[in-house]
Amino acid sequence: MIFRFCVFCPLKFCLGFGAWGLRFRVMVLVFVTLAAAARADDLPRKSKAPRETYPNVDVIYDSVTAPDGKRLRAIITKPHETKAKLPVIFLTGWLSCDSVEAPADTKDATSLILRGLAQTPGFCLFKIDKPGCGDSEGDCSQTGFDTELAGYRAAFRALKNHDFIDSDHVYIFGSSNGGGFAPLVPETDAEQAQVRGYITIGGWVKTWFEHMLDIERRRFALMKKSPGEVTDSIKGATTLYYEWLINGRSVSEILKEKPELAGLWPEGKDQAHLYGRPLKFYQDLQKLNLAAAWSRVKVPALILHGQYDWIMGREDSELIAQYVNANQPGSARFVEVPEMGHGGQHYLSMADAFAGKQAPFDPKIIRLISDWLQAQTK
Repeated sequence: MIFRFCVFCPLKFCLGFGAWGLRFRVMVLVFVTLAAAARADDLPRKSKAPRETYPNVDVIYDSVTAPDGKRLRAIITKPHETKAKLPVIFLTGWLSCDSVEAPADTKDATSLILRGLAQTPGFCLFKIDKPGCGDSEGDCSQTGFDTELAGYRAAFRALKNHDFIDSDHVYIFGSSNGGGFAPLVPETDAEQAQVRGYITIGGWVKTWFEHMLDIERRRFALMKKSPGEVTDSIKGATTLYYEWLINGRSVSEILKEKPELAGLWPEGKDQAHLYGRPLKFYQDLQKLNLAAAWSRVKVPALILHGQYDWIMGREDSELIAQYVNANQPGSARFVEVPEMGHGGQHYLSMADAFAGKQAPFDPKIIRLISDWLQAQTK
């Protein structure tokens, strides 16, 4: 009885219990506050790195529960002392199993872009980590695309849970793989109406089978194979990827039957993964019709491709802009960013990009995106 009375009674009543009563009340209020904070972020911290921090931006660590029950880390930023609801940049991330967390000491180009967006005046930023990445539960190396997409959809619906986010003004920012499937995140007409624009860097829109042949042709050439050798290698890669992506066979089965193709497989002896993801992930991607998805987009879009992006071809980004402009002429803007790589890196040549030899990060890409966002809100 004393506990309930001292927690909820006015201060003058607690003072009646003397100094002990006041101390007890303060202790309980602290406990209640900490318990509320724990409920807001009950996902255990796995990373040993410092959390994101900014001079004039608040960072909220939260979680979203995916349909399969796994909790996914959400990292949300907003301008400090925000008084009104603000539009939000919603990230649909890349293919690899890397966290979206962007600590202050990062040297990674994509993380630097995310830090720049977090500090764009008048906008919030909402990011989630894929299953098994960062603090998220699950195993990224075993997660299929359908499961990953379901997580993004759950996060999109969670935007309305934050009173500082205007969930009717969402700008989806797709990086790499996320730049392809971004329009699949809003499922219903009502959710599509919440999206006011798209931004992509290094996205894709062809089938994944076509993408694999495109990237392999560039990879073989950058490995300094002769033109004839490139064509011979592409013939073999066509057989390998057709059997895997179109006929649905396992890579190990294909290579056992055709051992002469083993040297073309990018992962060497690991025949169960590609770029750290399970082979089924790419069979899921092959089933997508991204051309149809982008053809339904009727809002402004900023479609970016790096001059030295050897991973995703320029034509994919040009096609995305073409499909959106077919709905609303002039609503999509395609930009080939000079000296930029696949994820926003700065390179001085395509050979440097292939070798991973980066020049100092160029923040022009942040200004380009931020200026476009500011123009949309006006």
